[in-house]
Amino acid sequence: MNPECPQCTGPAPLDDLSRRAFLSRFGMGLGSVALASMLNPARAFAGTPPMDHGVLGAPQFAPKAKRVIYLFMSGGPSQMETFDYKPVLNQRNGEPLPDSVRQGQRLTGMSANQSILPLAGSKFGFAQHGQAGAWISELLPHTAKIADDLCIVRSLFTEAINHDPAITFLQTGSQQSGRPSIGAWLSYGLGSGNANLPSFVVLITKGKGDQPIYSRLWGNAFLPARHQGVQFRAGKDPVLFLGNPEGVDAGSRRMLLDRLRALHEHQRDATGDTALDARIEQYEMAYRMQTSVPEVNDLSGEPDRVYEEYGPDSRKPGTFAANCLLARRLAERGVKFIQLYHRGWDQHGDLPAQIGIQCRETDQPAAALVTDLKRRGLLDDTLVIWGGEFGRTSYSQGPLTADNYGRDHHPRCFSMWMAGGGARPGHVHGETDDFSYNIAKDSVHVHDFHATMLAMLGIDHEQLTYKFQGRRFRLTDVHGKVVRALMA
Repeated sequence: MNPECPQCTGPAPLDDLSRRAFLSRFGMGLGSVALASMLNPARAFAGTPPMDHGVLGAPQFAPKAKRVIYLFMSGGPSQMETFDYKPVLNQRNGEPLPDSVRQGQRLTGMSANQSILPLAGSKFGFAQHGQAGAWISELLPHTAKIADDLCIVRSLFTEAINHDPAITFLQTGSQQSGRPSIGAWLSYGLGSGNANLPSFVVLITKGKGDQPIYSRLWGNAFLPARHQGVQFRAGKDPVLFLGNPEGVDAGSRRMLLDRLRALHEHQRDATGDTALDARIEQYEMAYRMQTSVPEVNDLSGEPDRVYEEYGPDSRKPGTFAANCLLARRLAERGVKFIQLYHRGWDQHGDLPAQIGIQCRETDQPAAALVTDLKRRGLLDDTLVIWGGEFGRTSYSQGPLTADNYGRDHHPRCFSMWMAGGGARPGHVHGETDDFSYNIAKDSVHVHDFHATMLAMLGIDHEQLTYKFQGRRFRLTDVHGKVVRALMA
C-alpha cells in the first residue's frame, strides 16, 4: 500500500536502492536519470518543481469552481438581523416563545433556566433586493448591492449547540476533533495551483479575541502533513519561522537544504520511509515561499480605487478588509482554499450595538471581494462562502428592553450565502417558520453543504476518501447529499 494514497493497492514496490541499482545497470543509465527526476524534481528541473495534482489527479467531473474563499463568521451571526426577515417577531415582541414552536427542543445552559423566553423582534429594517427580491438587513448595504450574485441559503441546520463542536463540524465535517479540515481535503484531492505557495492558506482578523480559534480547524489530522493550512499573519513575518536568521543569506540556506536533502535521502534509501520525501518537499516549499510570500503579501502596488472599494480598513494589515484583499491576490495566484476567520459574532447581550460593529467591519470588504473577483474574471471559477457555525434564538437571552436584547445559540436554522464558482446567482433557498426557529422548507444539513461544495469543485464527496485505522474517512462522513438547487 502506498502511504500517500491508501486507496492504491497492489504488491509492495522494491526499495529505492535496489531499483536504482537495477536501472543503473540497464538502459545505459537512462533509468537513473528518470528516477533522479522523480526523487529530486527541484534539482532535475533546474529549480522548477512539478505541480501537485493531488490524489485524484484531476476533478472527477467538469468543475465549476477551481478554488474556494471561505469567509467564516465565527460566533454565529443572527439570521434575524441579516438575511431572515421575520416581521412576526416585531408584532409579538415580548410574548413568550410558544411551546408549539419550541417543541421541547434543548436549550443551552445560558437560557434554559429563564422563567420566560420573550420573543425579540429585530431593531433593524429590511428591504428586498435583486431580481429574486431577497430580504437583506439595513446592516448590510454593500452586500445588498450584489444580491443578484448571491445564492442565499436560509435553511441550514447543524447538530451542535455550542461553539467548539459547531465550528469543528463546519470546518471538518465532525463535531469531534481529529478529522481533516475542508482545505486539507481539497489539497489532498486536487493538489495545488501554484508550486511556490501553499494550496491552503488561513487568514485571521487580528484583535478579535472573543473566542478561541484552534489550529486544528485548518489541520490535516491523519492526512499527510503537507496538506495542513498555513496561517499568514500581519506584520514583518507573515509566516512564522520562514525567514532566515541573522547572518544567514539565501546561498547559505540553499547549501544547508542541499545537505539536509542528502541526509534525508540517505535515510530514506536505508529505511524505505517515504514520509521523508514529504519532509524534503516541505523544506523546499518553505525555501520557495521566502520569495513568494512577501510578494503576495505586499499590497503597496494596489491602486487607490481598490482600497476605496474594500473600505478604509483595507490599508491596515490584519483587518478583515485587508485579508479580503489578500484573499483575492492568493486566488489570482492559484491557491486552492483560502480560509478567513472573523470572530465576535457571539452576541448573548447588547446585540444591536455589537452586531452593528461586526457588520461594519465585514459588509463592505466581503461585497468588494465578490465585485473585484467578478471584474477580473475570477468569480466564475472562485466559490466565495459567507457564514458562521449556527444561528441565534428568536427569543431574548436575558432581559428584553426597548432598545436592547441578546440571542442564544440556535442550531435548528441559520443563514449563509455563496457566490460564484457554480453557485446559483440571484437565488434564495429554503424557508424558516414565522419565528425563525424551525425550517419550513428545503433544509440543508452541514453534510449536504459540504457535498454540494465538493460537487462545485468537480468532486464526488463519496469518492474522496482516506483509509485510516481500518476505515475509509471522508469530509461528509457517511451522510450528505448534493443540493442541486444551489448550483447554477
